[in-house]
Amino acid sequence: MPRLIKDGRIVEEPTAPMLHSLEDWQALTDKTGTAVQLEPGDDLSPLLPHLGSIEVVAVSFPAFMDGRCFSYARELRERGYTGEIRAVGHFIRDQLTYLSRVGVNAFAPAGDLDLDDALGSLADFTEFYQASNNEPLPLFRRRT
Repeated sequence: MPRLIKDGRIVEEPTAPMLHSLEDWQALTDKTGTAVQLEPGDDLSPLLPHLGSIEVVAVSFPAFMDGRCFSYARELRERGYTGEIRAVGHFIRDQLTYLSRVGVNAFAPAGDLDLDDALGSLADFTEFYQASNNEPLPLFRRRT
């Protein structure tokens, strides 16, 4: 069974969702409960009218240096998507905190990333100056 980090813990996924490419997903007549994988450069707009019916949006990292999927996750959350956003591919441990701040709540790394070590990275920082999807107020607004 594949292991991944989901909602702050390591889980085994008995059945991985069938991830459709954006093109294949668009061809589906019934999009209820579906899972779609976005690649860097894909247009997010076809998903927007269907956010309530998509179960998983996977954002693909073909290389850890490609940050376009950070923007996909942020925009999905800002548009009201409440389902699972899963980072898949070649991201590094140091990116997990920042991915979670823009709305990613599941991580399925490619390669040999140690999941226990990666899980610990979600707690590397306890405070952030900037606002984000998971903390809408900047630090100066939260100070009492």
